[in-house]
Amino acid sequence: MNYSCHKLADVQTTKIGVKTRIWQFVVILKDAIIGENCNINAHVFIENKVHIGNNVTVKSGVQIWDGITIEDDVFIGPNVTFTNDLVPRSKQYPESFLQTIIKKGASIGANATIIAGNTIGEYAMVGAGAVVTKSIGNNELWLGNPAKLSSYVTNEGRILDLNLRDKVTKEIYLWEENKLVKQHD
Repeated sequence: MNYSCHKLADVQTTKIGVKTRIWQFVVILKDAIIGENCNINAHVFIENKVHIGNNVTVKSGVQIWDGITIEDDVFIGPNVTFTNDLVPRSKQYPESFLQTIIKKGASIGANATIIAGNTIGEYAMVGAGAVVTKSIGNNELWLGNPAKLSSYVTNEGRILDLNLRDKVTKEIYLWEENKLVKQHD
């Protein structure tokens, strides 16, 4: 075993990358795939049809259901809620679950809710307690219930206003090839 696993975790999959850490009271079902150097905190449940990339942090109290893909370098805050069925009924299961994708470098704040079938773009950020009911683009910061575009965030985590100006340094950013870059003088 090339990953560390607390003795009180129930890990049924063998598809876990090196240097991943799994803490107590975690349950991971047999078909889940987890990448390298991840940190899966206590009290996390990961279902079967889940793919988690490399360098992902999943904080305590998160359940990751069938149909959810989490790409590399993603942060999932404590008690984030994912859904995978828009019309759930007890003992009635859809033929397939809606796909939710959390793209590379995205961050989701504590207690946010991500409704099934949406994509969170690369390096996007979802604020604590937000309820995401639609897909979010790259580098967008969404807040509220329902969540709405509030501003933008650079790959490095600098918060910009809606005019792409850094709220602290006042530097201006531009979109180049679908990426935020600092404007050169």
